[in-house]
Amino acid sequence: MRNILLLGGTGSVGSSSLQVIQENRNEFCLYGISFDRNVDKAFQIIKEFSPNYAHTNNEEAAKKLNEKCKDFDTQIIFGKNELQNLIINDDIDIIISAISGFAGLETTISAAKTGKTILLANKESIVVAGDILMPLASSFNTLIIPVDSEHNAIHQCLASCNDHKDISKVIITASGGPFLGKSINDLDAVTLDQALNHPNWSMGSKISIDSATLVNKCLELIEARYLFNLHESFFDLVIHPQSIIHSVVTYTDGSSIAHMSNPNMSVPIANALSNNRKIPIQFNPMDFSDLNLSFKAFPKDRLFLERMARDVCNEGGLTGTIFNAANEVAVSSFLNGDIKFSDIYSVLKRTFDIKEMSKKVELESIYEMDKETRKRAKKVIESLT
Repeated sequence: MRNILLLGGTGSVGSSSLQVIQENRNEFCLYGISFDRNVDKAFQIIKEFSPNYAHTNNEEAAKKLNEKCKDFDTQIIFGKNELQNLIINDDIDIIISAISGFAGLETTISAAKTGKTILLANKESIVVAGDILMPLASSFNTLIIPVDSEHNAIHQCLASCNDHKDISKVIITASGGPFLGKSINDLDAVTLDQALNHPNWSMGSKISIDSATLVNKCLELIEARYLFNLHESFFDLVIHPQSIIHSVVTYTDGSSIAHMSNPNMSVPIANALSNNRKIPIQFNPMDFSDLNLSFKAFPKDRLFLERMARDVCNEGGLTGTIFNAANEVAVSSFLNGDIKFSDIYSVLKRTFDIKEMSKKVELESIYEMDKETRKRAKKVIESLT
């Protein structure tokens, strides 16, 4: 039996993780969860899984959940110190890092120092701090296994690869989101509901918008560069509307290995939990007798996003922090109704600037640059509105 700490338990990845745990209770035990403000969902998790601990940084949420859980053995804990103690708890074997956005950086860094297995769904941690996070995990013998469907697919395709010299190309696929085939000029009047309506995946609001803008795929390119320690030139971004093939690895002998599954986050989570040892889950099988797959080039009018991502890969330093912070501010502003969907691109273009930047990366400098970039992005938004 392996004990699991689920960071971000009330989110979409958290829900898929709980489903896999539920279906394999003979192998996994939910030892603890962290959540933000969704007290009702946290309470439902406690009723179903009886974890030892439930953590939040929100004092009001902690009080409300404590009231609800008087008849349960789960201990409700509050504050950063309590979470840190939970992360280093020797009884925990696996940490699932599923907190969304830059907010997940601190806990991911803490988890990297534990020597435990991390299932990483928080791509932003690697985008902004890959130069710190990956060496740190290596020095503590912490195993990082990606949970994102594309990166977990690459992880599986590389399972039998003993030498990176055998790799010729890695394809990361993108569905194209809800605005497949539309140009940026067609997106001025996009509504929030339209942008959140992903054709293949059910996800949280932030990643749904990132998928609609195609920024998510650029974040994934940066993440892949660090996860697999390959130069960005090895990676190609390709539109694949069906979301059946999640990634393809081509080898120097001309052969290619592709990972296929119907869109279902439980598939990569199950693989990551077992570390390539298959465990059973419920899934919808593919009908190969009636399967149509198509591929398209990354849209030309969105190539500036890809160039930014490749600049981040090549420059390193604090460039990932700038790219991520500008995007988070832009997406939040769109979700709040302050800017148009197409303005997200303008905010990114006008905020992203990597000229004469120090390559020295420390956690303090990352937080400083994140704060400075958010101020810069908000000034751009003010000029747009």
